[in-house]
Amino acid sequence: MARQAFAGSKMLVGGYVAIGAGAVTMTGLHLVTGLDPVHTVISEYAFQTDGWLLPVSLGLFAAAATTFGVLLARRGEDRGAATLIAVWGLCMLLIGAFPTDKPGVPLSMSGGIHRYAAFVAFLAMPLAGLILARRYASSPYSRPVRLLSLASLGVLVLVVAPYVVRMFGIDLTNDDIPAGVTQRLVVLFEVGVLVMLGPVLRACHSRERATAGDTVRATVQATVQATAPASPAGVAVRGGRGQGAPASMVLR
Repeated sequence: MARQAFAGSKMLVGGYVAIGAGAVTMTGLHLVTGLDPVHTVISEYAFQTDGWLLPVSLGLFAAAATTFGVLLARRGEDRGAATLIAVWGLCMLLIGAFPTDKPGVPLSMSGGIHRYAAFVAFLAMPLAGLILARRYASSPYSRPVRLLSLASLGVLVLVVAPYVVRMFGIDLTNDDIPAGVTQRLVVLFEVGVLVMLGPVLRACHSRERATAGDTVRATVQATVQATAPASPAGVAVRGGRGQGAPASMVLR
């Protein structure tokens, strides 16, 4: 048990290191390119000279998600949320491996994989967060996880809305809307959910230890009661008198 807890702590630290490295890489990408973050979506940074930083950052986020997903899956009861988090990590890899199309270019296979992987990822993480927030409602971290998840889903509507509008033949470009802002908000909220998984995992571990302790105490108590010597047949003890008297005697 102690060895598993130590291994879990090391994985948790590794997940946070990956998140931190991914955030630094993403920030560096924004700084060196100098693109307009209000109208330029993150995917378009791949076309810049330093665009290789984008898949590196997404790969680090995917590694963190995989780590936390494995820790959740080990608990058995959190496999649904663990699967969604693993899907999010896989989608991050697909987004980085298959770049989007340049503006004005018809949708290619790479662009299609990129687009739909992003949509699945944007759905998977907040759903996982809502599942965990409901399961561990007594935890002080459930409220932040729930709020971040709901905020992500709310802003996701604004991200998807322009694509729906274009399906009806309405010409709407990212220059007409703050597409970069809405997309970055979704990413920020979802990485926030990923960050909060660490405290949730620690709270779950504490609850498991408390439950295990209660089980051990109950088992010990039951064992003691089962092995306790019974009083000799026919002997009644009153006020300490007659202790050790023969069974044939009746004590007053």
